[in-house]
Amino acid sequence: MLRFKSLGSGSSGNSTIVEGRSGHSTRRLLVDCGLGIRITAERLGEAGLGIQQIDGIFITHEHSDHVGCMATLALRHGIPVWMSRGTYEAIGEPDLHGLLRITAHGESIDLGAMEVLPFAVPHDAREPLHLRVSDGARHIALLTDLGHASLAVAPYIADCDALLIEANHDSEMLRNGRYPAFLKRRIGGDHGHLANEQTAQLLQFVDRDRLQRVVAAHLSKENNLPKLARQALATALGRDAADIDVALQKSGSCWVQVGN
Repeated sequence: MLRFKSLGSGSSGNSTIVEGRSGHSTRRLLVDCGLGIRITAERLGEAGLGIQQIDGIFITHEHSDHVGCMATLALRHGIPVWMSRGTYEAIGEPDLHGLLRITAHGESIDLGAMEVLPFAVPHDAREPLHLRVSDGARHIALLTDLGHASLAVAPYIADCDALLIEANHDSEMLRNGRYPAFLKRRIGGDHGHLANEQTAQLLQFVDRDRLQRVVAAHLSKENNLPKLARQALATALGRDAADIDVALQKSGSCWVQVGN
């Protein structure tokens, strides 16, 4: 069984808990730590969990809304941390007292009840990695920061049962919004963030008969609306907008489970 829950998603901080169960074994991975210690603890509590139940942390890239309280959380509770060499260098190579685990694109991480496979994505970071998680029979993928609908990403999501996927902005809202020109270029560029229609393009590669749940994530509070993200993704999948969940900054998402 696999399940995940966004604890909060947006430019102010991102974090997702992923849980795998196999027999009597349960393992939990916290993906990104951008919410701060107090809020992370509160959101985990709302999910029925405590920090002491986290078996590992994975940092996707060095931006502050993803790294956040990683070092404090790991060192205070003795939690191992995975990240790429590029991410580690970009955050200044902090001393994690033996808790650091360097990984790279395509290097599988065995957590017992689940296998985690990092894969490279186009984003304006040193060596960003996002994740595909499997229990052998079911698969989920977490993709929160991508600059464009890269074909290289397609194999990692094609047969997934559930997705947490970025739908950052509506192109027209970004174009007509109040952001300065340089920031609009960065967000809309090939290594910035996915527009709703670009996310919809990626979903064309997914097995629609297999895919059970989709959660739209990292929505811009300035340049997107949940109803626009839902409609774009639902149209791509041939489903109703109500079938698309949205991870919010202040509340995250509900638990999404695949398998029993």
